[in-house]
This record gives sequence, C-alpha cells and structure tokens, in this order.
Amino acid sequence: MSARRTALLAVAGAGAARGALAAAARLAARPAGAPWRRTNYAGRPVSLLGGPALAAAATASAALGAPPGTRAAAVVVGAASGLVGGYDDLAGARPEQARDKGLAGHLRALREGRVSAGAVKVAGIGAAAATAALLTRGSGRGAGALVDGVLTTGLVAGTANLLNLLDLRPGRAAKVGVLAAAAGLGGPAGRLAAGPLGATLAVLPEDLGERVMLGDSGANALGALLGLRLAAVGSRAVRAGALVAVSGLTLASERVSFTRVIEATPGLRELDRLGRRPS
Repeated sequence: MSARRTALLAVAGAGAARGALAAAARLAARPAGAPWRRTNYAGRPVSLLGGPALAAAATASAALGAPPGTRAAAVVVGAASGLVGGYDDLAGARPEQARDKGLAGHLRALREGRVSAGAVKVAGIGAAAATAALLTRGSGRGAGALVDGVLTTGLVAGTANLLNLLDLRPGRAAKVGVLAAAAGLGGPAGRLAAGPLGATLAVLPEDLGERVMLGDSGANALGALLGLRLAAVGSRAVRAGALVAVSGLTLASERVSFTRVIEATPGLRELDRLGRRPS
C-alpha cells in the first residue's frame, strides 16, 4: 500500500507538471512571456517559465505526500523559494544587476548601498527556511531543539541554493534533483519527495530539449523541498554532515567551476551529457 501511494504521488506530480508546462508554453508564445525568454549557453532560445511550472507542481505534490507535521513547511519553502526565485529570474536580468552574481556580488552590492535581486532571494529563502524550522520543531526544547532548528534552516536554504548553482547546463539540476528525490523516498517522510520526483521527471525532457530552463524559480523550489526532506532524517549526525557537505560545495563554487570539474570527471561527464543536445 505504501509503495502504491508513493507511485500515485509521483504520477500526480508528473501530471501537475505537464499541465503547468502546457500553460507555460501558451504564455511563452504571447507578449507576456517575453520577460521570461533567455538565450542559453549554446545560443539557443529557451523559456524560464519551466521553473514556475516545476515549482508549482513540486510544491503541491510535496504537500500532498508530506507527513502532517511537515505539510505546512513544504508549502512555505516550495512556494516562497519559487516566488523569490522567479523575482530573481526577472529582476536579476536587468543591466544594473549584471555584476551582482554569487555571494561576492551580493555582498559588494550591499557595500555599495544597493540591494541586489539575488540578496532579496537569499533573504526570502532564508526566512522560509527558518519558518519551516519553527513549523517542524515538535515539542522539543533546549539546546537540542535549537540545533535541530539550525540544521533545518541551513539544509533547506543551502540545498535550495546548491541546486540552483548546478543549473548551468540543460538537465543538470533536474538530474541531480531526480537522484536526490529517489534517494529520499524511504522512511516516514519519504512520500514528501515522491511528488517532486514525478514533477522533475516530467520537466526533464523539456529541459534537456532546451525548450525550458529551471532558472532560479524551479531550481530553488525543488532544492528547498529536497532540503526539507533531508532535514527529516532522524539522525542528527547525518543531518549535520549533510549541512557541512552542502556548505562546503557552496563555498567551493565561489572558486571552482562545477562545469569544469564535471567535464574532467569520467562518469559525471557522461551522466551530465546524457540526453542533452550537442552544443
């Protein structure tokens, strides 16, 4: 019965994503879709509307499968991350925001007395992550509860940002999202990941075909939901280790190109190129 429910949630997520993608395609063909149009790394036109489509489908289906104590948190982190990510997709494309990329860019903008679109996104995701920590804290008190709250906040916000950092080639962030969601299907909170898994699988062909991009909206929302699933792992040591890994990769991204590392690593290179159009 549990496996059947998980499968149904995955199908529901996929169905919601396909419906959202159809609506996004109609909008993309109209003048209102122009702000969402971009040229990707290979010079091909793509639409960022795949991101809001994934964010909406993944959030709704995650809420359907989440345990009662985590349901509200799933809605908060998925919706908020998708919304502020969408804001960054649009506002971050303005010429004056061109230099405000990455942690260093956001900090430089603040020193200059400006608030970058990325800083607004970071603050929004951080607030959503902290809210999720409060919503899922249970009845614990004291230092243990404080540690759990910090871990949940860090995992939700950190994973949202990390998945977005991977969205530099078609299908890359979605593939990582699929693998992470599939790995999180077990355990009491496993069904939280089932809907996002189905939704991501449904969007993946469009992403690989370079018709849509996840953008900040899709990658941040999916990452935040996966972070919430990771925060539900019972072992505090495992959660702490995961947060260290996420933080380490995020800091490394400021100095090391993930694309160069992937291209230089057998296995990762082939997985990254799987299903992708030749550049």
